Amino acid sequence: MWWLIMVALVFRGSTMNGVEGSAQATALFVFGDSLVDNGNNNFLKSIAKANYYPYGVDFNRGPTGRFSNGRTFADYLGDLLGVPSPPSFADPTTSGARILGGVNFASAAAGILDETGQHYGQRYALSQQVINFETTLGQLRKMMSGGDLSRYLAKSIALVVIGSNDYINNYLLPSMYPSSYNYRPPEFANLLLNHYARQLVALYSVGLRKFVLPGIAPLGCIPNQLATGQAPPGRCVDYVNQMLGAFNEGLKSLVNIMNNGTHPGAMFVYGNSYGAIGDILNNPSRFGFIVVDRGCCGIGTNQGQITCLPFATPCYNRDQYVFWDAFHPTQKVDAILAQRAYAGPPTDCHPMNVQQLALINF
Repeated sequence: MWWLIMVALVFRGSTMNGVEGSAQATALFVFGDSLVDNGNNNFLKSIAKANYYPYGVDFNRGPTGRFSNGRTFADYLGDLLGVPSPPSFADPTTSGARILGGVNFASAAAGILDETGQHYGQRYALSQQVINFETTLGQLRKMMSGGDLSRYLAKSIALVVIGSNDYINNYLLPSMYPSSYNYRPPEFANLLLNHYARQLVALYSVGLRKFVLPGIAPLGCIPNQLATGQAPPGRCVDYVNQMLGAFNEGLKSLVNIMNNGTHPGAMFVYGNSYGAIGDILNNPSRFGFIVVDRGCCGIGTNQGQITCLPFATPCYNRDQYVFWDAFHPTQKVDAILAQRAYAGPPTDCHPMNVQQLALINF
């Protein structure tokens, strides 16, 4: 049974979505928010959706629910791993053989905290995404024996891209989320990390062993925050970026703790998203970018006051823009971030990159 599943996965990895070569992981399980959501919110009662043009303007399948002009970080990382983009959990057709290469559980507006993003309507918070994974796990148990399932999960990679909404759609909106008044930035970061750690332990306890955990990018530089007018022209909103330090440093420390013998047979990797995006913003021409301070599709100051609306006309030179809309990067940025996560030096990924992670045999 096990060898049949492996043959199927290698075949899938070599023929779908332009992925070439054999798979370096049995599956890719994606958790997170709109940075990696590939359509889950299409099936929820939410106003946080991207299932309309011009989202997907540069994607061969058009609008799919990806919050991008094209592909996401998860799509590109899957390419590098030889694993096709996994289907959305909420899609009713995501069952049977379709789940063998992994499942995407990410949900736009979701956060580490259950309340985060509630003003957008339904979303799968991280805790619910973990529950949803356990549902998928139940389906997998029916498809393979216990030993095969353990080996399959040990060779899978879990990508978790979460935390941005806990700031921009919670902590930085105290009128909507008054509980945030109770925390100074370091205390709020600790609250998030404590909740995050519990969910990681839950995923470890059911068999996942390889984790990729990107930190939060410099949110003070996204068009949505620039549009608040809290920074002079050409500058980011410094206090927003500064408060993220406690979370990112804490997440890196959490990775060290999780790797320090407390979770045997597992490896947790921290991705330095803040530094990678910072490099692009500080040296845009080196990466081929020209526009760093406004969205390609949006309305108002910095094209960031209202995000990309249905049938809006996006900029034509999208590969020259860092930001696609008020909140999200263009696919060109995601491609760079994925490459750095996959093959970058220790300053990009700690304690190893994703390529090295995929080579580990537990």
